[in-house]
Amino acid sequence: MAKELHELNELEERVILVAVEMDERSSRSAMDTDACLDELEELVKTAGGTAVARSVQKRERIHPGHYLGTGKIEELKAMLLAYDATGIVCDDELSPAQLRNLEQMLGTKVMDRTIVILDIFAARALSGEGKIQVELAQLKYTAPRLVGHGKELSRLGGAAKNTGIGSRGPGETKLEIDKRRMKEKIASLEAQLDVVAKNRRTMRTKRERSGVVQCGIVGYTNAGKSTLLNALTGAGILAEDKLFATLDTTTRQYTLPGGGEILLTD
Repeated sequence: MAKELHELNELEERVILVAVEMDERSSRSAMDTDACLDELEELVKTAGGTAVARSVQKRERIHPGHYLGTGKIEELKAMLLAYDATGIVCDDELSPAQLRNLEQMLGTKVMDRTIVILDIFAARALSGEGKIQVELAQLKYTAPRLVGHGKELSRLGGAAKNTGIGSRGPGETKLEIDKRRMKEKIASLEAQLDVVAKNRRTMRTKRERSGVVQCGIVGYTNAGKSTLLNALTGAGILAEDKLFATLDTTTRQYTLPGGGEILLTD
């Protein structure tokens, strides 16, 4: 039985990428849509899933109630069966109503770009501060999307009954959390972050008084920031060809060619 559960947890998440392409009056072109879906596919891959197909609907505007038109939703139902997909990932951020309605109409797991990114963050956060920030972001994002769902916060926490993208993170192990307890949890996390921020300010003040110059490596995800820091300082931090491979900041001392010392932060 335990072996069967393990195999179930290891099942591959197969998703269909979905986007809405606006008409010619919109600033978003077909080329932009393709580029966005390419990036979304990389995000899904980083989160441990596989994009098995894509579906794009051309519309004058996104449907306010269920993101896509009813015809496209029927087409997606057939695609889910044809590709043996376990869910869909929408390129745009879905409103609570859109997410809820799509799940009901398709009868499958529905995610958006933000859910996938937060899931990656949950898997990549190593520091205490990072884990608090991710849990807080997940709660704030997920809470309104579960109102009226009639189900628990099953997107958060590593419970055995819930697996796949969007289910990771340091959330509650007891998932039956009502609205009041959610607010209490959010308030608690925000208080913890306030303490962390205070400690960071104290450390920053000490560094400023030391007179050591502080520099940062800034760039888009997967631009090579961690690789550069490793090459310059031998930091030995994780550097992979994946989006958001590293989440926590890392600071190392670096000796300039002229002999000066700086603090370099990725």
